[in-house]
Amino acid sequence: MTLERTRTALILVDVQQVFLEWEAGGMRRNNPGAVGNIAALLAAFRREGMAVFHVRHASRKAGSAFNPENPGYAPMDEAREAGGEPVIVKHVNSAFIGTDLEAQLRARDIGTLVIAGITTNHCVETTTRMAGNLGFDARLVSDACYTFDRTGFDGRTESAETIHAMTLSNLNGEFATIETTENLLAALNASAAA
Repeated sequence: MTLERTRTALILVDVQQVFLEWEAGGMRRNNPGAVGNIAALLAAFRREGMAVFHVRHASRKAGSAFNPENPGYAPMDEAREAGGEPVIVKHVNSAFIGTDLEAQLRARDIGTLVIAGITTNHCVETTTRMAGNLGFDARLVSDACYTFDRTGFDGRTESAETIHAMTLSNLNGEFATIETTENLLAALNASAAA
């Protein structure tokens, strides 16, 4: 795999404090190393001078933990934006709806999107599906996103691992290529050496 430095961007979806609050409140998640992998990808993209876009969910619902006035809205420390890195504020699941993300990517001639964030089966999935539909080469990083256990429509509890795996399976090939942090970091190192 090769990544064109000027045509590849890292898209970090909703890496926000609210998910730490959920976890502290007893919600169980998968991929315990995901935030560390997000931080590693972010550091590598910054080191190579490549584009980084931060996506933040701002709920318009009263009392939502994602409301910009609540502490849960803030980014996790590991994914805080640096100077010059755009922050895309969205109000629905997809980072492309009601934002200028697509316009910014097109203006910079970016064709490949490396996508990571929280949660796998909600905003990460929706953003990845739309990226593929819009013609971007979407690369979803399997170990740099996570989700939580969830009660299904039939009342059964589905594990975070099952939900995560099914989401990746649904996206793979049709909307995105599923990658790992290790493979992407290796590709970045190879691109830098070339």
